[in-house]
Amino acid sequence: MLRRYALPTLLLCSTGTALAEDARVNGFIENATYVRDDVGLSKFRNTLQIEAEKNYGNKGMFSNVSVNGTFRLTYDGVFDLNDDEYGDNAGGSIALENIATGPGTTVPFGEGVPLPYTFDVANHPNEGMIVLGQPLHEANGGVTFGVPVRPCDVDSRGCINGYLDKDGDELRSPELNDRLDFIRELYLDFDIYTDSGSVLSTRLGKQQVIWGRTDLFRVLDVINPVDYSRNNIYDELEDIRIPMWILKMDYRMGATETFDDINLQLIWNFDRFRPHDLGQCGNPNVILDAGCLFRGMKTLWDHGGTVSNFAGGAAATDFGPGQVGLRQAHMPSWSLSNSQVGLKFEGILGDLGFSLNALHYRSQLPSLRGGIPAQNSFTGEVGVWPSLIAFDVHFPRVTLLGGSVDYYSQGIDTVFRVEAAHTSGEEFANTMREELYSESDVIRYVIGADKNIFIPFLNDRRAFLFSGQIFGQHLLDHEEEQRALGPVGMPDWDENWTATLLIKGW
Repeated sequence: MLRRYALPTLLLCSTGTALAEDARVNGFIENATYVRDDVGLSKFRNTLQIEAEKNYGNKGMFSNVSVNGTFRLTYDGVFDLNDDEYGDNAGGSIALENIATGPGTTVPFGEGVPLPYTFDVANHPNEGMIVLGQPLHEANGGVTFGVPVRPCDVDSRGCINGYLDKDGDELRSPELNDRLDFIRELYLDFDIYTDSGSVLSTRLGKQQVIWGRTDLFRVLDVINPVDYSRNNIYDELEDIRIPMWILKMDYRMGATETFDDINLQLIWNFDRFRPHDLGQCGNPNVILDAGCLFRGMKTLWDHGGTVSNFAGGAAATDFGPGQVGLRQAHMPSWSLSNSQVGLKFEGILGDLGFSLNALHYRSQLPSLRGGIPAQNSFTGEVGVWPSLIAFDVHFPRVTLLGGSVDYYSQGIDTVFRVEAAHTSGEEFANTMREELYSESDVIRYVIGADKNIFIPFLNDRRAFLFSGQIFGQHLLDHEEEQRALGPVGMPDWDENWTATLLIKGW
């Protein structure tokens, strides 16, 4: 079992320095240290963050002009202090399960049943690897393979060009990269007042744009990708969203005969596409082990390798290069047609707030598409073989239509929240299709409630926050059927619900 311990976090803050009446700088230094059972130190993250604001007042037709910036640098010492687990010396030699010779028995990497077109262990040595899923569970009769875990400048096996290919310096200090992530936010704000009393508010620059009214489940809040490699889902979204270069314009129309306030917002994300950072294998945080799956599959494609319990569902098998695995990631290049556009109409009516949202964007999660040319392991022939586990990574276009409502009930002092979205264009694994994937329209929603409750014997001066929510997901084009060897189709549930309850005290 994996256990994680958080040691006391050191946080040193400045209260803010006024350089002039119209300028302010704030900053803090933070150390976050974590330790895991059987691993030892898993994070020694040191963060310096500086936030600056400069107000320029009114400039001609532009009012409330200001420039805001947030700059962050991180050094995670775990890659130096515990490099046997997460750095240059991570991993080692591995053995793969081979239940053909008995339950729980293994063979060394490279000593499985060799196919006629196999791989050469001299070009793919048994070093610097772990078995897929090793930090989480045993193979237990399943299919696994070796995954390199050292930084890509130390061991390039399994590093996907342009995607999950960080070197040691980028793992230690992730903001120091070619996307200039140390500039966390940098944007220009200004307002234009119209004769009708409306206001056109504009924010241009690198920023986070937050849609939706719920926590954790990102039904509408999908404009910025998320860096799960920083600390999985445990940090605040504000700290792990990846800011993008965006134009945001709000046309604030104010009160009308019907509404207390209405606003129309335009979003244009003109930055080069970025997916979620799922964590590169060898990083302490690899959400759902996805980064290890991808790196292991890329290694299989480039170099071949041993796959546990494969032949006959029991024998470890040695595949050659270009036969199974992950060939490449198709990262969208920058173009005007590849930019992302959204509209939001929102308003307030008494104690009820609402929004209607539309967004055309690229999925920030990868889709694995089969149907690529691969080598036949027995004949050496190259062709497209139905249902072969050989893939490319794509990031498909998605269209989202949705909305949200929140309502404050004064009688019971409770806020109710509802958020829902319909998407088209998303892709899911589907073993009923020869390409092993298919599209499905999806409906997602969150229903939540927040209430402050006094618990006098715990704290007679401050209330506790009780926040509950239910998340639902429905695949409208779900496919599944029962066949001789078991179910086939989409492994995702047709209908899925998750409930959470947060109790927060002070």
